[in-house]
Amino acid sequence: MSVSRICATMLVGAVLVAGCGRPAEEPPEPEDTRVAMVTELAAGDAAAVGESVNGFGFDLLGELTDGQENAVSSPLSASVLLAMVLAGAGGDTAEAMATALHLDDPRDGRVGALLDKLAGTDEVTLSTANALWADDRVPFEPDYLGFVRDTFGASVENADLAEPATVDTIDAWVDERTEGLIPQIAADLGLPDPDAALVLLNAVYFLGEWTTEFDPADTADQPFTLADGSRVQVPLMHLREQQLGYAERDGYRMLRLPYGEGGRYGMEILLPDGSLADLLAELDAAEWRAAVDGLTEQKVDELALPRFALEWAGNLNEPLAALGMEPAFDEATADFAPMSPADLVLEVVVHKTFLRVDEAGTEAAAVTGGGLGITSAQPPLTFRVDRPFAFTISDGETGTILFLGAVADPRG
Repeated sequence: MSVSRICATMLVGAVLVAGCGRPAEEPPEPEDTRVAMVTELAAGDAAAVGESVNGFGFDLLGELTDGQENAVSSPLSASVLLAMVLAGAGGDTAEAMATALHLDDPRDGRVGALLDKLAGTDEVTLSTANALWADDRVPFEPDYLGFVRDTFGASVENADLAEPATVDTIDAWVDERTEGLIPQIAADLGLPDPDAALVLLNAVYFLGEWTTEFDPADTADQPFTLADGSRVQVPLMHLREQQLGYAERDGYRMLRLPYGEGGRYGMEILLPDGSLADLLAELDAAEWRAAVDGLTEQKVDELALPRFALEWAGNLNEPLAALGMEPAFDEATADFAPMSPADLVLEVVVHKTFLRVDEAGTEAAAVTGGGLGITSAQPPLTFRVDRPFAFTISDGETGTILFLGAVADPRG
C-alpha cells in the first residue's frame, strides 16, 4: 500500500483455555467466512452503543499511557472482541465484563449491528471482520455459537489449535483483513498451544482521504517539543486558510479534519494548553463528546500537523483486569458456562495497531471568501501541533470513536 494514503488497522485476539478431562461433544459445523449481520439498530441505539464504546475506549487509553509514551488503540475493535467473549460469560464474570464495557446486557446485539452501521458509507473505506476458531476436542454451546454468528457476522471454524497449520490459517486471515499492515497475531496469542480451546479475532481496517489535501511541497522538518522540554525535528505538514471545525475547551483546543466529500468521518486533534499527561488525566468520553458538539466552522489561517506512522502492540490482560475484568482472567472465578460446559478462562487478550498520517487526500478546491465590515479584525488563528497531542478518528453520524491515541513523539 502506498505511503501516500491514510490508513489505520487494528486487531484484537483472545484465547480461552479449557480445563482438562472434559469429554468432547460433536463440534460445530464450520461456517462461511463472510456472514452477514442480521441484528438491526433501532433509532437512537447507534449513538447509545457508540457512547459505550467511547467510554470503554477512554478508560482503556488511561491504562495504556499517561501521555509520556505513544499509544494507539481501537475502542471499536476491542469492544467488539470483548463483547463476543462477554456473550459467553455468566454470573459475576459477565457482570464485571459488562460493567467495564459500559454495557447493561451481556448479549447486547447492538454492538454487532453497530459494525454494519459504521461501514454504511462510501466516503471512506471501512471494513470489519470477526472469526472464531474452536478446538475440536472442546464442546461449545450451539446457542452461543449461533449468537456470535448472527449478531457479529463471525465465522466459526473447527481447528486443532496445537497444529502449526492452524497458526498459518489464523495469520493468513489477519494479513488479508488488515491489507497486510498486520501480518500475524498467532504467536502473540501463544499459538500453537495444545491447551487452547478457542481463539476469537476482530479486525478493523480504515482508509480515509482528507477532504482537502496537504501539499507535500509545504511539508518541512521543524521543531517538535517533547514532554521533557527537548526539541526534535519532525516533518510538519501545512494547510492554510481552511474552514475547519474548531473548539476551545478548558485546558485544550480541538480541531477536526474531515475525510471524504461529506466529512462524516474525521480526525479530531486535541492539543493541550499544558502537558498531554494533564489532558489525558481529565479526558473522558463525556468531555470528548462535549468538545465535538462544540465544534464550529472557523477559518484556520494555518494548520501544522506532524506526518507520522505508528505501530503498537500489547497484551491487554493487566489493563482489562484494572478496569474490572479480573474475574474473566482468574481460573477460580471465570464463568463461561453460557459458552461451553468446559471450564474456560480468558487467558490472553492482545491488541495490535498500525496508523499512518500523511499529506494524501481527495483532490479538492479551496475557496477563499471574504467580507468587509466595520469591526475589529480577528487575530489570525493558528493551530501548530508541535508538541505532544491526542487524537481520535470518529464517525460524525453515530459519534463512535474508531481509533484513539496519544502521540508523545511522532518519530514513532
